[in-house]
Amino acid sequence: MNFETTFNIRQNFVIGLFLIFATLFVYGPVRNYEFVNFDDPKYIYKNPHIQAGLTSESIIWSFTTTYAANWHPLTWLSHMVDVELFGMNPSGHHISNIIFHLANTLLLFFILWKMTGKPWRSGLVAGLFALHPLHVESVAWVSERKDVLSTFFFMLTIWEYIYYVNQPNIRRYIIVCIFFALGLMAKPMLVTLPFVLLLLDYWPLNRLKFKGHRLSTPKIPSSILVEKIPLFILSVASSIVTFMAQKSAGAVGSLDLLPLNARISNALVSYILYIGKMAWPFSLAVFYPHPQVFPTWQIAGSCLLLTSISLLVIWQMKKRFYLFVGWWWYVVTLIPAIGLVQVGRQAMADRYTYIPLIGLFIIITWGANDILAWLFRADHQNKFKHLRSFKTISTILILITLLSLSAISRKQVKYWTNSTALYEHALRITSNNYIVHYNLGNVLLSQDKFDKAIDHYKKALHNDPGSSETNNNLGLALAKKKKINAAIKHYFQALRIDPTWHEPHNNLGNVFASQGYLDQAIEHYLEALQLDPEFADAHNNLGLALMRKGNIIEAIAHFRKAQKIKPDDASATRNLNRAVSIKGKIDKAVANMYEAMQINPDDTNLHNKLDKLNMRKKELDEVIFFYQKALKPQPGYIEDALDIDNYAKVYRVKKDFYETLSRFTESKWKEGLDE
Repeated sequence: MNFETTFNIRQNFVIGLFLIFATLFVYGPVRNYEFVNFDDPKYIYKNPHIQAGLTSESIIWSFTTTYAANWHPLTWLSHMVDVELFGMNPSGHHISNIIFHLANTLLLFFILWKMTGKPWRSGLVAGLFALHPLHVESVAWVSERKDVLSTFFFMLTIWEYIYYVNQPNIRRYIIVCIFFALGLMAKPMLVTLPFVLLLLDYWPLNRLKFKGHRLSTPKIPSSILVEKIPLFILSVASSIVTFMAQKSAGAVGSLDLLPLNARISNALVSYILYIGKMAWPFSLAVFYPHPQVFPTWQIAGSCLLLTSISLLVIWQMKKRFYLFVGWWWYVVTLIPAIGLVQVGRQAMADRYTYIPLIGLFIIITWGANDILAWLFRADHQNKFKHLRSFKTISTILILITLLSLSAISRKQVKYWTNSTALYEHALRITSNNYIVHYNLGNVLLSQDKFDKAIDHYKKALHNDPGSSETNNNLGLALAKKKKINAAIKHYFQALRIDPTWHEPHNNLGNVFASQGYLDQAIEHYLEALQLDPEFADAHNNLGLALMRKGNIIEAIAHFRKAQKIKPDDASATRNLNRAVSIKGKIDKAVANMYEAMQINPDDTNLHNKLDKLNMRKKELDEVIFFYQKALKPQPGYIEDALDIDNYAKVYRVKKDFYETLSRFTESKWKEGLDE
């Protein structure tokens, strides 16, 4: 091993060590953060398939489901692995995201260094990727595992492609295809990777043929295009599956809701806004509402800038290859998320820049090197002094840039401490942000801060009156405030907006059950179960209503169904145990009386006791709910106290309850009250 090789190893080791420590400095605090209630419930802590860990059923589910409007089985599997390792402790899930981000950073560094032979420039690109505030969302948000995981396979695909280019053979090419397929199974945004490989063929892999000399027009050999065909086939297949999954889940907005001209306008403006946020990474939010309409000057200006930059890089493509590659890397890899096919309700999102910004970082790094070299080229008298000054200035600028980004990113990371901090920050820097108002309302509702939750739900509805979710949750908050009629109004509004949604039916059932209208309650629980037979809460609530109607056997069946769907549901388990216990005690008492009659069948006294017992059995079934309601809050409550001998006490509780209930009438909630 010669001195130069040893120096390169040490140099790369220093760069790699800096990248590791800088990344951990920025993202280290995340390990103490909570889950947020934006997608995390859907992806992790309220998803029974994920909570089950790596079981045969959950693995099959991950490959067959289009839940969350996507087909990304590898992402589901990664969350299941986290559950196996860390349970529902958010710390471990956050650490996994950090590890993937760190691996992506190091892979990016080694890939660029291997292709260009420029360790410091490659290190700077990797440093910008690791520390830029626009990437905080992809790392600090556990639900964005698909970003860091898919990028991990994106990097591995390029890494293996480099080896394939240096030594083409079928084995290496198959590995390239496998890594690419795995990446698509983590997040389909990787569909543009074949185009990225074509760009890398141009520079820095230099696989294109030129007529005469390097500055002539490049010609793409047919073999280079042919070898990309299997990769393009994978891209097309992934695009079709993704579109179908998002379409079936209703995530793809129709042209009626968002016309094509609005989508094109948003795409043009977003390309420029992302560049602006890269240069000035402040006022970053978890959700940017779609403005629907853009000022003409903004559209025209964005179109002019994009055209000018594109013409410039084409003009310079024969001299400054990095401009062409970096710019089209940015433009092409952002296409799937630029909004031409509108998925979701956002205008743009920081997480969409995770891969695309690499192209701009390449332009910045290699461009800065060219500019500094040009500035120092004026001094030809002392080349040693010129080189030393160039390296000193370059090092200082690199450190200032990376340290500044680290400080800004670390501050941005703090906004992800919990849901409240995240949403309050977003509301400070955005306006008319109905999604954030809705999510913050959900947080406040879970904290029993009903008045504040109602306020945020109303603000969300002001800008988005057609939201069934907001109407439903506003109904929940109003019900907690005992504004029953207003709650019912919003539940029905939610059903008018989306008649196929099961949740409002369950909530209506709860309201009617709380007011004693058991028939109406049971009707809505059954409607909820017809829409979603696997709705555990509706099974549990229907069981309670049936118990109050005296149908213990049917109630037990629904409690068992709820328990099977959600094995960790303590409420369903508790209700099932109580119902079975009560039924067992009653059946045992009746059996004992029948046995006594068999011993002495002529005893009329026993006949009278049996008749009374059967009558009590029927009446007792009707008051089981009130029995539990009366006993549970008392100190020293024991489940075994559920005994037929306490019937008289239960009956008094039932009587008192109905006397209290009498002031509420069915006509009252039908007429509706002011909120």
